Amino acid sequence: MFYRTITYKGRPGRMQSFIEFVIEGLYGVVESMTGALKAKTFFPLIATFFIYIIFSNWSGLIPGAGTIGMTELVDGTKEFIPFFRAPTADINTTLALGLVSMVMVQVYGVKFLGVRYFKKFFDFSSPINFFVGILEIISDVAKVISFAFRLFGNIIAGEILLLVMGFLVPVFGPTPFIGLEIFVGFIQALVFMMLSTVFINMATIGHGDEHHE
Repeated sequence: MFYRTITYKGRPGRMQSFIEFVIEGLYGVVESMTGALKAKTFFPLIATFFIYIIFSNWSGLIPGAGTIGMTELVDGTKEFIPFFRAPTADINTTLALGLVSMVMVQVYGVKFLGVRYFKKFFDFSSPINFFVGILEIISDVAKVISFAFRLFGNIIAGEILLLVMGFLVPVFGPTPFIGLEIFVGFIQALVFMMLSTVFINMATIGHGDEHHE
């Protein structure tokens, strides 16, 4: 049997230092919004959102993404089907992300508050509370749609902009906008992460508990 000797380097490498810097930065953001105790619970999901979305956004900037593919007949019309495109440039992906986020909002709400979490949706103590519960349901559904179209719209708009500039001014035209799209991709991942954190944190606070936080 062979054994591999693992030697510990007292000084971490650049890659390790960079990854630790990113993780600590993300954790600091989540902790500042939720508190130390809740941050440990929420962070794995929130960090996964951020990392997946930012790399999905930036993958659309890889040369050939969205521009190399094949033409197929669909319902009698020719359509261009790219071999590869940014996942977040597809409404199905962003809708799935929005659904996952809002489902986890409900999961964490039940985990922290128990069955009484559903009282905000189904409160029959008065007509006003019943109407407010209906609005809460509509609000959560609207959040899914907002998540999906905000992310999809920004990423697909960036792809279209780069495509148009590439046709108008080949090679040099899209260059200044690539930096802009890198920034937009980061901002959209950060916005999705922070909104998810806010919604999850709000779901774990019972009615009347806000003053004690």
